[in-house]
Amino acid sequence: MSDDAPGQTLSVYYDGGCPLCRAEIDQYRRCAGAERLAFVDVGRGVPEPALGPDLPRDAALRRFHVRTAEGQLVSGAAAFARLWQSLPGWRWLGRLIDWRVLGVRPVLPVAEAAYRLSLTVRPRLARLVARRSGA
Repeated sequence: MSDDAPGQTLSVYYDGGCPLCRAEIDQYRRCAGAERLAFVDVGRGVPEPALGPDLPRDAALRRFHVRTAEGQLVSGAAAFARLWQSLPGWRWLGRLIDWRVLGVRPVLPVAEAAYRLSLTVRPRLARLVARRSGA
């Protein structure tokens, strides 16, 4: 499902079939600034959305992606940084991850490593969230 609205700053692609992903996206939807974002469910339980030629559905299901208003596709920790920079309550974290010193982003590689590690435990975390929510 897409919440397309004028003035959008970011399209956020998520797996609506994943209890963990749904819970996280629901948290972001409640934040100030979320009305400027398009949340696009790419899960297998919905008709395949138009994601663009550079983002096949399988890739969208494997990693977190956002697309900027300019059309740039961003994934992983950098995508989270973009999302968080769009939400006032999370902006500080997005800026920290995207912080640049002499053209280098020293925090981003650490955040990406943490993100990749989280992908290995995602199935277990999703089952835990599903049990806790009664889904």
